[in-house]
Amino acid sequence: MCEEPEFGQSGIMDGPDSFWAKLGPAEKAAVVGISTVHNYEPNEFLVREGDPSRSVLVIRSGHVRVLTTDADGRPLLLALRTAGDILGEVATLVDGPRTATLQALDAVEVLTMRGQHFATLCQTEPKFAWVLLGILANRLRDGSFQGVVSGGSSKRRVALLLLELAVRYGRPSGTDVELTAPGTQDELASTLGISRETLARILRELRNSGVITTGRVHYTIHRMGELKRLAH
Repeated sequence: MCEEPEFGQSGIMDGPDSFWAKLGPAEKAAVVGISTVHNYEPNEFLVREGDPSRSVLVIRSGHVRVLTTDADGRPLLLALRTAGDILGEVATLVDGPRTATLQALDAVEVLTMRGQHFATLCQTEPKFAWVLLGILANRLRDGSFQGVVSGGSSKRRVALLLLELAVRYGRPSGTDVELTAPGTQDELASTLGISRETLARILRELRNSGVITTGRVHYTIHRMGELKRLAH
């Protein structure tokens, strides 16, 4: 078991539209009561695609890559998840193998619920089940990184990544969007399945065309419309 997570500190559980944020105090207490805490180092795998489903995870802090593989066995990005997001619920609900690989992008801490305890919550806590249903519906509607999975140019993949980061982490600043990337350029390039040199070249092209400006891990998006055009 674990102590109740602290809120508003170091990004722990603070995503305003996350699964955790939508739960009420009673549901949060129920999750905490049946969970254990696990920590993962950067690049460590939480679960692998095809593994048996035994648990459901809720991220306390850090960022997790959701990956699958193409026909050649290369990793392809499905989504990025962060504090407050739930992971592994689909495979557990259908009692099937893991449908994706989960890899820590940075230091990650999660609450881990055993599958049968998670199922009991779904059956006995109506608000818990309703929030979960909403999260699943939003993921189906948004499609997240399906464009990355289906391929496309390296520039398209970078544009999709920047759009996802802007939606999840962006802070409006006038007509611009400011964001801090959850990882270095090496890590982001690896996430997209491209080289660091390719990522650097594309970011330079976007800077030269006035779409973005960049710092070490800081990005300012000036032309969201152009970024969306490149992503389609």
